[in-house]
Amino acid sequence: MYTVGQKFPNFSMQGIDDSNNIIEVEVLAPSQWSVVYFYPKDFTFICPTEIQAMDALIEEADVIGVSGDNEFCKLAWKKDNALIRDIKHILAADCGLKLSTKLGIVNEEEGVCYRATLLIDPEGVIQHVSVNALDTGRNADEILRTLQALKAGGLTGCAWTPGEEFVA
Repeated sequence: MYTVGQKFPNFSMQGIDDSNNIIEVEVLAPSQWSVVYFYPKDFTFICPTEIQAMDALIEEADVIGVSGDNEFCKLAWKKDNALIRDIKHILAADCGLKLSTKLGIVNEEEGVCYRATLLIDPEGVIQHVSVNALDTGRNADEILRTLQALKAGGLTGCAWTPGEEFVA
């Protein structure tokens, strides 16, 4: 599995933007922080709660949600599901689980991605990785706090928030 300190692989795929257009998605935006998170499937129950919450990160980073379902499935799901209908970040289609497999975050038994989250710095280096079991949703507030701590560039305690002093 890819981990902290490794370069995130260059990758492009089809996706759906905030206006429900099908677009070509470059997984890493140059010169800014990126949050790339993976979820198991479209049209499920836990995933929309996470996807909606990830919009809290868009002021801090380029945010891309990824699953193995194709772009047409994502578009239909966005139109159908009130929780994700108006999200402001991209959902990308890792058809064939090529990127997920390369990253080492596929549950082979179920044939889907784990709930993985990667925080990537402006140079394309992974600075944080977390992976949850399929049945356990993530907390976007903690991902935001971790991203802000990484961007702050100092020694941050476990409950550090922006504006607080660094650990001496």
